[in-house]
Amino acid sequence: MLSVPSATVIPTLPCRALDDSLPFYRALGFDVTYRQERPNPYAAVRREDVELHLFGVPEFDPAQSMHSVIVLVPDTAALHAAFAAGLREAFGKVPVSGIPRMTRPRRMQGTRGGFMVVDPGGNWLRISRQRTESDADLDGGPQDRPAEEEGRLARVVAAAARQADSHGDEAAGIRMLETGLTRHAAAPPAQRVPALVYLAELHVRTGDRDAAGAVLAQVDALELSAAERAALAADLASAAQLLLDR
Repeated sequence: MLSVPSATVIPTLPCRALDDSLPFYRALGFDVTYRQERPNPYAAVRREDVELHLFGVPEFDPAQSMHSVIVLVPDTAALHAAFAAGLREAFGKVPVSGIPRMTRPRRMQGTRGGFMVVDPGGNWLRISRQRTESDADLDGGPQDRPAEEEGRLARVVAAAARQADSHGDEAAGIRMLETGLTRHAAAPPAQRVPALVYLAELHVRTGDRDAAGAVLAQVDALELSAAERAALAADLASAAQLLLDR
């Protein structure tokens, strides 16, 4: 078999127009390294070791795109924070519904934790944490599956994320979260917060702002200790941001 140790693989992704997609990628911190309009719209973008090529198809429908790219990084939270900062600077907020959009980093059942970016062409960038030697099996590693002590709602959130974030089925994610929250109604407030915040996010994604507001009101009504608020700082910050963005 021919060895190709120095091979480079570059995904090529469709978009309706380069002027739709390039500003989005610039906001994510990518540099535009090449662009042409004739004989066909084509561009290349790069951020550190990640290189993507884009081609324009005026009649293309982003909602029908089935293209995706898996990007493995050491720290998904840090990259998400950088992406979010760039999107807020460029567009005033992080889009969480429609096309384009970006999800929050979270664990997903049976996969390494990560987040999704859907670009203006409807292409999915699936950002996932790189596997390390200290990881256990993919379906059981301590960093890939909620620990028992985190409670059953953590496993509900991971299962819902697999449907809503990884598969794009927000309705299924909402059903799972609502069922889980009802079934585990006696769960401590600190365990309910991540599930409620994620449920609110999915309602925002599906355009049900009233439902999102009602869920966020539940979050606000929960009694949490100072230590619990510190541990849930990321979730509570997301809840506050959802109130602004919805």
